[in-house]
Amino acid sequence: MLPTATKTEFSVTRIRVRYAETDQMGVVYYANYLIWMEVARVDYCQALGFRYKDLEIDHGVLLAVTEANCRYLSPARYDEEVEIRTTISRANRRVVTFDYEMRSVSTGARLATGFTSHIFLNREMRPTTLPVQFRRLFGITER
Repeated sequence: MLPTATKTEFSVTRIRVRYAETDQMGVVYYANYLIWMEVARVDYCQALGFRYKDLEIDHGVLLAVTEANCRYLSPARYDEEVEIRTTISRANRRVVTFDYEMRSVSTGARLATGFTSHIFLNREMRPTTLPVQFRRLFGITER
């Protein structure tokens, strides 16, 4: 599927905290926020007009994580609905950085913020460039 939409400023993903995602203290285990970021990133690509897996399968481009960061601000708890707002903060032909903000749907409290940086790789795991037809969607303008 070829992308047709213009760049999306942000997308919103909602996740309900499952019991298995909580720790002994009854709050979401810290590593689960990174999983939520991945779910939100895939949703963001869908909002841009393409499926993440199609970029891999049809175009041979993989997005490898080069850095991940999460700042925990307030605990999320079992059965709480969490909203994850995803944006692209930086992109060029070789790398992209997604930003995330996680909030409680019921209270509006900011739970965490974070980012993941990615490099575009080919199937041989070598750095490559993002195909031209995707650049506008990522906010990349040609010079």
